[in-house]
Amino acid sequence: MEEYSYFDEDPKKGWGFIAAFAALMLFTVMGLGIDLDEYLQHEFLNIPRWYFYVIFSIDALMMISLVLMFFYRKIGIFIFPVLLVLHFFMHNYYLSTFLYTDVTNLFLFTGFGMLAIIPKWKFFK
Repeated sequence: MEEYSYFDEDPKKGWGFIAAFAALMLFTVMGLGIDLDEYLQHEFLNIPRWYFYVIFSIDALMMISLVLMFFYRKIGIFIFPVLLVLHFFMHNYYLSTFLYTDVTNLFLFTGFGMLAIIPKWKFFK
């Protein structure tokens, strides 16, 4: 019986992989921009300073995990959604803001996983 493989056997990153990665990075940077805007208004909004140490650390770790994904590291795949959900819940709990950038980023990550990560899973270390 002949075995069929529907997945790409080439470890080379195609345009779909790069476009999905760029979209994830774009929405992650947009979330960082929202955090920076809140930092600039933190005295007016009465946001404690410790919050920004945590939220900017999460933003930095999200970008690092995306770079790890780009270089085929499995740890980035597992860390990114956890950090993304943590970022969303911190905004929702501490600032009572619903970030559509985080929700969109989560949907992009799901699509990225289905279209770009799963077919190349065997190349991830």
